[in-house]
Amino acid sequence: MPCESRYICEWIDCPAHAAYDFASDPARLPEWAPGLGSAVECVDGEWFVETPMGRVSFAFAPQNEFGVLDHEVTLPSGEVFYNPMRVVPDGEACEVVFALRRQQGMSDEEFERDRAAVASDLAKLKHVLESGPAAANRGHT
Repeated sequence: MPCESRYICEWIDCPAHAAYDFASDPARLPEWAPGLGSAVECVDGEWFVETPMGRVSFAFAPQNEFGVLDHEVTLPSGEVFYNPMRVVPDGEACEVVFALRRQQGMSDEEFERDRAAVASDLAKLKHVLESGPAAANRGHT
């Protein structure tokens, strides 16, 4: 069955390496993706976040020089979702791109709700990187 994807992008006035360093740190997830959850903890090398659905585990792709922030989210049911995500450099700025995939049986309303949540998280990432303490630390890795 063909998969439907929507690419949600946000341009950020921040070097790609700084955006990548910030976004790839699992402990900082609540600062820019509050819709996913609020409390993050690492237990025996595995990261967990408390969500409205319960405790969810997540894992980013290994650190890399290409800006790949792909990650898997494992729900309490054991269902695993693969989420492609990239930080793409553009001079002294970057673009963060998230590929949202429609899950089988997902209604248009559910897909739109997920799209809006991802867009909100990326807008929050932009805000944090351009105006918060992370902005003051740009260029420092």
